[in-house]
Amino acid sequence: MAKGTVWRPERKLYRDRLTGVEVVQLTDYKAHSHHLYFTESGWYDGGKRLLFVSDRDNSSNLYSMDINSGEMLQLTDYPDNDAVDACLLPDGRAAFVKTDRSVRRLDLATLKEELIYEAPEGYNIGNLSCPADGRSVVTCIQEDLSHRMPLDLGNGYVGHRELMEAAPHSRIVRIDSEGQAQPETLYEAHRFITHINASPVEPWLITFCHEGPWHLVDHRIWGLDLRSGEAWRIRQRLEPGEKVGHEFFYPDGMTIGYHGFRMDGTNFFGSIRYDNTSMEETDFGFDTWHAYADGYGQAVVDGKGAVKTISVWRKDAKGVYQGPRMLCELRCSFHSQKVHAHPRFDPGGQRLLFTSDKNGYGNLYLVDMPEDFDSLPLLSV
Repeated sequence: MAKGTVWRPERKLYRDRLTGVEVVQLTDYKAHSHHLYFTESGWYDGGKRLLFVSDRDNSSNLYSMDINSGEMLQLTDYPDNDAVDACLLPDGRAAFVKTDRSVRRLDLATLKEELIYEAPEGYNIGNLSCPADGRSVVTCIQEDLSHRMPLDLGNGYVGHRELMEAAPHSRIVRIDSEGQAQPETLYEAHRFITHINASPVEPWLITFCHEGPWHLVDHRIWGLDLRSGEAWRIRQRLEPGEKVGHEFFYPDGMTIGYHGFRMDGTNFFGSIRYDNTSMEETDFGFDTWHAYADGYGQAVVDGKGAVKTISVWRKDAKGVYQGPRMLCELRCSFHSQKVHAHPRFDPGGQRLLFTSDKNGYGNLYLVDMPEDFDSLPLLSV
């Protein structure tokens, strides 16, 4: 189908068999669909519309869903395309879309696209994130070493450790959001740099990571001052071999969430300010792939292995997380990046969005968070 095509609603409502919570399946197509990476919201137009990616018609393209009606508008038409990454301009007027080595600005009203950046020959582009002032979009580019080693990072992290050890030349690049000014290299190093996150409040602040197996990488979470180019470590390891990562910003734009694994196998999620103050962490007794918090007192993890549910916590009157409680069944394979659950609360913390391929294909699911947290069953592991 072409850009501008309106796809009929595919939504289904059902009661979760484990908790009784009403779940809305937003997509139902025999190809993978997934929301944006969990560090990017995807919600715009006052929470009425949601950006997502779908492989329908055997090619990855960007779509916009009217959450009330379920109708889906096709925003791009890239033939024979395997992956799309996108982020929103803070005011929701445009999206920035990455395919292969290109970044385009997409007007969400007219669907007009404009090429604003192409990576140099021999480099790949990482994810995109837009600073709070909307004047630029920031990305990372890494030296393409696929001629030296087998790489399939999106499907099972093939070559993940080898690429880290090869220390590819990487740059963090600022691109003018209108495509008028020349791209600017803000930071560079011989490290496998990925996971760009722009603060939703402070236009000078981003985080990035040194990618690789979390227990082997020199340090995972880094801050970067876009004004000075100064980089610093955030949330140092508390013990050798501790794993910490999957960082994201809280709505205040100063606090960074993350999760990790202690050396004794204990899992935890936590938060810390960009200046390494005000650290808080909560331990739990099962493995997970991802964790997220809304910044208003709710946290979620997507489970791993024997835990096949979306598990949630909520802070009590004393500010202590209570839980975990089961929100709904997940049963996600996590076989490739397209079918990672990546649970994320909406900007107000009222709804939880996630992806699952429990029916064979990745689809989007949405759950209203219950007011009565105690109505959810406790998770027993």
